[in-house]
Amino acid sequence: MSWSWTLYRYLAVQFLTGVVIVYAAFLVLAFSVDIASLFERTAGHNVDSSVIIGMAVLQLPDLGQKMLPFAILLGGVFTFVRLARSRELVATRAAGVSAWDFLMPPLTVAILIGIFAVTVFTPISARMFAEFARLEARYVKGQESQISVQINGLWLRQGNASRQSVIHALRVAQQGEKLADVMVLLYGANDKFLGRVDARAATLQDHYWELTDAWVSGTKGDAPEHRNSYRLPTTLTPQQIQESFAAPDTQSFWDLPGYIRAAQAAGFSATRYQLYLYSLYALPALFAAMVFMAASFSLRLGREGGMARVILFSAACGFAVFFFQDLTTVLGRSGAVPTLLAATAPALASILIGMTLVFSQEDG
Repeated sequence: MSWSWTLYRYLAVQFLTGVVIVYAAFLVLAFSVDIASLFERTAGHNVDSSVIIGMAVLQLPDLGQKMLPFAILLGGVFTFVRLARSRELVATRAAGVSAWDFLMPPLTVAILIGIFAVTVFTPISARMFAEFARLEARYVKGQESQISVQINGLWLRQGNASRQSVIHALRVAQQGEKLADVMVLLYGANDKFLGRVDARAATLQDHYWELTDAWVSGTKGDAPEHRNSYRLPTTLTPQQIQESFAAPDTQSFWDLPGYIRAAQAAGFSATRYQLYLYSLYALPALFAAMVFMAASFSLRLGREGGMARVILFSAACGFAVFFFQDLTTVLGRSGAVPTLLAATAPALASILIGMTLVFSQEDG
């Protein structure tokens, strides 16, 4: 039993080393491309270089999270081909170790990486990406509006440097175009408080919010003034309201369930957040599928030669999984397929295909 533990530990370390090498190469490449892209996007915006570099650093964990499945796949290919070419795989199989025993350490490492990525890495990535999104909205998109959904309703901040308004609504309809039980706090330059408006409802029109049954209060202590209709200027459009919501990547794995409940209670669709949460649940299974695929491509081809062919097949397989995941995400958001199925189908399909390929080679 001692030799088995030694072998399993050796295989686990070799696989982890291969994944780390590939992942580090991906991060360096992604960081270089992202910096070049940010410099291009901020050209003409007079953004300091240190801010751009900081934005690239903040976005790097999110990019790294998206590249992890490819790192698992290519890291597995790198490890298995190297073991095959050094004859270590041949010696292991000659000692009576089946392919399933051989794959157990890499599978265990891949699943543990998935659990670590979901529970530890994504909260850190989400916090950094949320800060990146704030800087991107400010320096790249020029957006002044911010929307926050909480359990007690919707908070929205809009305006410019000379005039700001903070809107709170208990209920929302039509994806933010209609608000109910509305309170508006009015501010001038330097956040000087100008007054408050309480209204029964608000409807987004062309360049203004139309508040109905409104009570307008000033700062002089006068009695509130009732108005049947009150217009609050805005530059928001329905599309901007949707885009102002935080991306799913900015939400921690631990915060996502509460955010989904808050969005649904406020009247907004939480489909994309549910898709993201379910995909995180399925991430360890997706990593395990990448190990099966790496083994099916590299074990036999590694012995027969043709390293370029192995890399080509592996890359094609990884992109196929990526595009299939995008397709199921689009179908899930449109409601064509159930959200849970749309989020987990890529992982389930990949692991079944990978296991089938390994079965065909092992039992053939």
